[in-house]
Amino acid sequence: MTTLLTVLGIVLFAVGLLVSIAWHELGHLSTAKLFGIRVPQYMVGFGPTIWSRRKGETEYGIKAIPAGGYIRMIGMFPPGKDGRIEARSTSPWRSMIEDAREASFEELQPGDEDRLFYTRKPWKRVIVMFAGPFMNLVLAVVLFFGSAMAIGFETQTTKVGGVQKCVIAQDTKREKCQDGDPVSPAYAAGLKEGDKIVAFNGAPVSDWNTLSDRIRATIGPATVTVERAGERIDLRPTLIKNEVYKKDADGRLVQPLQTEPAGYLGFASKTEVLPLTFGQSADRMSDQLQAGVESVIALPGKIPALWNAAFGDGERAKDSPVGVVGAARLSGELMTLDAPPQTILVWFMNLLVMFNVSLFLFNMLPLLPLDGGHIAGALWESIRRHTARIFRRPDPGPFDVAKLMPAAYVVAGVFVCFTLLVLVADIVNPVKLT
Repeated sequence: MTTLLTVLGIVLFAVGLLVSIAWHELGHLSTAKLFGIRVPQYMVGFGPTIWSRRKGETEYGIKAIPAGGYIRMIGMFPPGKDGRIEARSTSPWRSMIEDAREASFEELQPGDEDRLFYTRKPWKRVIVMFAGPFMNLVLAVVLFFGSAMAIGFETQTTKVGGVQKCVIAQDTKREKCQDGDPVSPAYAAGLKEGDKIVAFNGAPVSDWNTLSDRIRATIGPATVTVERAGERIDLRPTLIKNEVYKKDADGRLVQPLQTEPAGYLGFASKTEVLPLTFGQSADRMSDQLQAGVESVIALPGKIPALWNAAFGDGERAKDSPVGVVGAARLSGELMTLDAPPQTILVWFMNLLVMFNVSLFLFNMLPLLPLDGGHIAGALWESIRRHTARIFRRPDPGPFDVAKLMPAAYVVAGVFVCFTLLVLVADIVNPVKLT
């Protein structure tokens, strides 16, 4: 059964991956057609074509390796200075430039002269190239808000999930009481599992963070109002000072774990799956985007540890970069966890959310061959032309992005090497949920 669930998780992630890629390329395709650019191909995947069908002037298909996708637009690069593809040169850099230029014109047909990508105004080209990553961002937002507001996340509540019988400092990491341990205030006051705390010192409480903050700020006698069997009961514990884990401003435990002296009652809150409001969902989505940006910025610094995890004896960090194979393994592991089905569904949706956020952020990097590189080229062309107009200079014409192809090959090589490194690490030393 475990094997079956693992395979199911991997298959579901593969489907989600293909949908995400197809959705990305649909953004490019729809806007290119909107602006009259001819698109000969729309493909999901790389390698050999396993299915394709031509509709109108575009061939739609699926390829064997589900690790990306592309659309082919004619005239991605302007021709040479003489209006044609320039002659080959012995220079490898010049050959790279002219190979790219030739490929962008190889499917040129009569009547296509006004349907070339480079002939469109810069703002239109920016829209075409931005539409792909933007579609991933839209999909991430829809998946996140849908799962967060319809199902929700495991959330600590003001219900009592268990009562600690004695006082144990959290920095000792000891779980069982020993002789000589003082009785916990909650146990001494008669707090029971299943109670719902509705007020603390006469002030109503409806969420765990508020209740936790008030407990931590109190040392000495207190009044805890609970609902038990339909009745409200006032309990009067005397809170004591104890070493408890620090929390940040959002109520999350500070990592790595640290302790501080604070008021202590001595019970565990019950965790339930609760839907979020629109505002709460927006806050969490914002946190995800911020975390994604920080991860991209921190990525180069994680390569040495990733190399050590792949080829040495280093541990694989929990925040280590994960590739398609690693994400598929995580999806398979998700399906085998002992958790409510709705919780597993939310976690799976969040895995797809993080994948789509990553696609958005990586593609927005201003580097060829990424979408952001073409966006940067179009913006630079717009700046040059506006500057020339202001100073009454001749129009400099289209910015020849093809001249950046040598740099694009270097960037592509770096990405390929990084992808292979992540692949090896995902196979020999994968990130695990457990």
